Amino acid sequence: MSAKILDLNGKFRMEDLSNVGFQATELGNAYKLLCKMISEKPECKIFLTFTANMVASGIRGCITKLCSKKFADVVITTAGALEHDFIKCYADYELIKNSISDEKLHKEGYNRIWNIKISNKCYEIFEEKIWKIFKKRKKFTPNILAEEMGKFLIEDENANKKNSFLVSCYKNKIPIFCPGITDGAIGLNAYFYKQENKEFEIEVTEDLKKLADIILNAEKTAALILGGGISKHHCIGANILREGLDYAVYISTSMPFDGSLSGARAEEAISWSKLAEKANYANVVCDVSIVLPFIVKQLEEDKLL
Repeated sequence: MSAKILDLNGKFRMEDLSNVGFQATELGNAYKLLCKMISEKPECKIFLTFTANMVASGIRGCITKLCSKKFADVVITTAGALEHDFIKCYADYELIKNSISDEKLHKEGYNRIWNIKISNKCYEIFEEKIWKIFKKRKKFTPNILAEEMGKFLIEDENANKKNSFLVSCYKNKIPIFCPGITDGAIGLNAYFYKQENKEFEIEVTEDLKKLADIILNAEKTAALILGGGISKHHCIGANILREGLDYAVYISTSMPFDGSLSGARAEEAISWSKLAEKANYANVVCDVSIVLPFIVKQLEEDKLL
């Protein structure tokens, strides 16, 4: 296959990038693989994994679109993602220059995620709401907690639920798994709540059977893995139960040379049985906030969402 110059006089399609070279080729191949994954639903169960920073950014809407249009059959994410999604139903995050003084931000009551700032007041809102959810049960699993958060938002007339993946997943019965549920504001609030309510519990192992049942009962499994971390590994690690994913699209800026799981390429997962030996995969090295909106838009234009 020879490298080609893009013909920009005709209608541009993302799969046209496959013959360009460099990361354009990977993106074109990734898009074609995503189309294949969708074409094989419902026999092929698609896992969508992402990290908290993405939900803090504007691509939260893209993630929600993938859930509302039932691209995802399963979501695996972090506690921070649940928190940001929930908080943004009540408050906005602000863009800033990333050169601003962090000491100044701290004194003014703000927290920074690169060029996004979040007021401490957002977490005061979160604390008030999450305690109301905690009071509904003595025992949660992370999956049940995510469901209850989505249900709470739906029932709250003051919540702006338009771009909430928690709401979309609840409405579409898409299970959300969150293996690192105690990492973040949820964990801190669970700690303080438990001081007053000794029987309160978030049991993390019960979700494993539900996740395993989905994987073992699927004819095929596929994943769109946005970024890395615990979300990525919980997905590919669980798929060892079936000798690995059949399809995988990785999108990340992390590098593999330091041995990190976030930077590990899809082919490395084959050695662990996290991807099947004959799996189809693509590794796109790019900031998810750049490329995901184009992928979602192309899927919509192709009437695949």
